[in-house]
Amino acid sequence: MAENPRDNKQEDNERTSVVIYPDIKTNLPHEITETSFGLGMLLGVAVGSLPFINFRPFNLYIIALALFHFLEYYITAKYNPKKVNSQSFLLNNGIEYTAAHTIAILECLIEGWLCPKWKTYQNSTFRKIIVITGIILVIVGQLVRSLAMHTAGKSFSHIVKVEKENDHKLVTNGVYLIFRHPSYFGFFWWAIGTQLVLLNPLTLVAFAFVLHGFFSKRIAFEERHLVEFFGDEYIQYRKSVKIWIPFIKDQGSS
Repeated sequence: MAENPRDNKQEDNERTSVVIYPDIKTNLPHEITETSFGLGMLLGVAVGSLPFINFRPFNLYIIALALFHFLEYYITAKYNPKKVNSQSFLLNNGIEYTAAHTIAILECLIEGWLCPKWKTYQNSTFRKIIVITGIILVIVGQLVRSLAMHTAGKSFSHIVKVEKENDHKLVTNGVYLIFRHPSYFGFFWWAIGTQLVLLNPLTLVAFAFVLHGFFSKRIAFEERHLVEFFGDEYIQYRKSVKIWIPFIKDQGSS
């Protein structure tokens, strides 16, 4: 009996359309479920207690934090499933990251206890402007970062690549038309915004200093490899699109 060429073609199409996902050992379902549940509980408590808290910006900060880490995993899982794993929530983002947010919370609580007037923003136009500016920066930062992850798709990675992979392409469309490193731009301004929301002067300065140093080094390191991967194509892109993070050396941009 002769084979039907249509059947063979259908089988070939099915084979080529198969997506190979990460090893289940690095993408542990129970860890993902537990983390998602924890973030959901944190978000629910922060939203539910809003009417009963005097300093509501603290709740807004917790909401922003929970959403940020949930979206890190969700967007990676949706648009870059080959690279998603149980660490994609970015909760284990280094001891410095954990310490920074712990100190931010402590500053907020201590200042609220020692200097309650400073945390009373309702009767101060100046402090209202600071909080509103912080909310805007948090929203813009989160939006730009999420759009960057969505637009880059398979080319996005939480880890800087030192070797070019087969699916690694130079992304210059969408949000990358405006920001050369939109995920870094988003992270930087999101973090700055959280401290403005909390009315935390000390950690605001600390966040700005530490993040500037971190992204300055990371961008320089990453761009060396991007020039290796894409050559003149990336050099020309770098000349025309800015980073938009203050005081970071914008090599080659106009």
